[in-house]
Amino acid sequence: MSLVFPAPEPFVVPVVGSDALFPVSRIFCVGRNYAAHAAEMGNEVDREAPFYFTKTPVNALLTGATLPYPPGTEDFHYEMEMAVYLNGTEVFGYGCALDMTRRDLQIRERKKQRPWDLGKDLEGGAVMAPITPAAEVTDIHTHHIALTQNGTEKQSAPIADMVWSVPDLISHLSGFYTLRPGDVILTGTPAGVGPVTPGDVLRGTINGLAPVDLTITDPA
Repeated sequence: MSLVFPAPEPFVVPVVGSDALFPVSRIFCVGRNYAAHAAEMGNEVDREAPFYFTKTPVNALLTGATLPYPPGTEDFHYEMEMAVYLNGTEVFGYGCALDMTRRDLQIRERKKQRPWDLGKDLEGGAVMAPITPAAEVTDIHTHHIALTQNGTEKQSAPIADMVWSVPDLISHLSGFYTLRPGDVILTGTPAGVGPVTPGDVLRGTINGLAPVDLTITDPA
């Protein structure tokens, strides 16, 4: 038996202070986990339970990448998020991440009650910085998340503003999936999302973690 074509290499994320690499298997993204962001998008937070969409690891990028403005959209947005890297149901570490979004396609499909895949799961749609091991992070919910666009701050909020905490999300997801080593949760974005254009430089930060950087270039 042989493969029809070579299997793709796994997407791996470096670990701060180590030669180790974290192979990403699944990316779960939490929707509307900051009330102010939900409000700016004209939505209310469902406080009965979190909800999710997914991104494909093969589409992910590492920090420092350049991303051509993607096809099929005229409203490409940044969203700064905290990534939680799992070893089963235990937290392996935390990192900065970008959830890049074809906003016009997301909204169009949402209005038709269709999945968000075209808006969310695109090449370069997840950008990840190196992982800081959980043992080196003191109470992540006391940290602060922010993003600058060309040096101007656009997003800023305490992580404590999340509607659903990291333990909440792990507990809830565990009721629907067998969480495995390599799973990642992107925990939602605060208010201040907005469009990008070619030439823009994004930097996302969470104090105590390695930043995530992305440059938008002309369409391919």
